[in-house]
Amino acid sequence: MKALILVGGYGTRLRPLTLSKPKPLVEFCNKAMIMHQIEALVAVGVTEVVLAVNYQPHVMENFLAEEGAKLGVKITTSKEDEPMDTAGPIKLAEKHLNDGEPFFVLNSDVCADYPFKGMLEAHASRGAEATILITKVDDPSKFGVVLYNEEMMIDRFVEKPKVFCGDKINAGVYLLSPNVFNRIELRPTSIERETFPAIAAENKLFCFELPGRGNDNHRSV
Repeated sequence: MKALILVGGYGTRLRPLTLSKPKPLVEFCNKAMIMHQIEALVAVGVTEVVLAVNYQPHVMENFLAEEGAKLGVKITTSKEDEPMDTAGPIKLAEKHLNDGEPFFVLNSDVCADYPFKGMLEAHASRGAEATILITKVDDPSKFGVVLYNEEMMIDRFVEKPKVFCGDKINAGVYLLSPNVFNRIELRPTSIERETFPAIAAENKLFCFELPGRGNDNHRSV
């Protein structure tokens, strides 16, 4: 099994910590943020992690080559010549990821008790094309809210609702089936605004709720 971690951002909101290192290498609980993710992925059988990078790739590669060897996981990079948003990097990394099996995609700044095993089981049992990890927030008006039915099938997304319609949001962790490659063009494109709505329209987009809460480390560590 494989996984893609989106590490292309410049981490401007974590400066000055990111002036000398990429955001995923900033420590969270005494460990580089990205290592929390890689260790959890390895625990559920991921054998190759692909990093979508465009900022300080050499720093990332040097650090993770050693750490990957310790964990017994292959770590490769997929380099963006220009920012590709959140879906473009998936298409760019297709040659690394597409082995006919589902694969994980993670934003690099999400730390949580990742329920990867549960996501795998739910994804398979539902015949999903994509499964999104969702989490509860206190103020959904600041986010895009995920609306879904009793079977966890996603109906639609409501961006920064002014009237309460739900309190679950996209947590930035996905499990995708290889069919998704056919939906994404090789250009800067958003998985949230373009790819997921198209999958939802075909009743193939599901969600899995994060037990407890995760941390999106855009703002603080």
